[in-house]
Amino acid sequence: MRAWLQANPQILLDDRSLLEEIGLKPHGRNVVEFGAAALTRLEAVANREADARKQIETVARANFAAQTQTHVAALDLLEARNHSDLARRLDAAAQGRFGLAGAAIALEKPGGVPFGWRALEVGGVDSLLGDHGLTWLGPNFEGLDLFGAADEQVRSVALIRMAPVFGGDPAGDLGGARHAICAFGSPEEEGFTPQMGCELVAFIARVVERTAERWPILN
Repeated sequence: MRAWLQANPQILLDDRSLLEEIGLKPHGRNVVEFGAAALTRLEAVANREADARKQIETVARANFAAQTQTHVAALDLLEARNHSDLARRLDAAAQGRFGLAGAAIALEKPGGVPFGWRALEVGGVDSLLGDHGLTWLGPNFEGLDLFGAADEQVRSVALIRMAPVFGGDPAGDLGGARHAICAFGSPEEEGFTPQMGCELVAFIARVVERTAERWPILN
């Protein structure tokens, strides 16, 4: 077709309606202005670049806002007065600052489990995360049961492994790290997915872990 048009250019040049249809303008014999078509193409490229830039800016603003809320939440957690208050503050921050259905702290037996924390049987953390698993981000699953009254709202979860060391206390929980999980529940199916980075929730989990180590566990 290209060769035929090159050999018979007049067929195209004489069809003004076709030239106008494709955005070309004839100027005398064998001269066609491509400026309008080229400009249209450049405008399309510019629009695509502008849309991409807007998307990047939107994501950047969202990330900055999330980081700010994370830092404020961390400061609030550091002001906790005891284990129960820490769990309450974590749940309140998850709902109020991040729009989640809730958050919870779960601790493996044996040993005491603070009021407001969830108790897991021995091996419970490994059963949820795997022997060497540090995190789980994805859909909620049957049997998790960490969010109390908010369980029915949770569609996806982020689970972060913790290993707090509470030290000696009157209840007999002497030294050594305890297996634990910091859990966040989202009301959205895509709230947490395996493709997501978990830096912010992992940071909050580390703050919870270090803060919890301030006090002994009392039965």
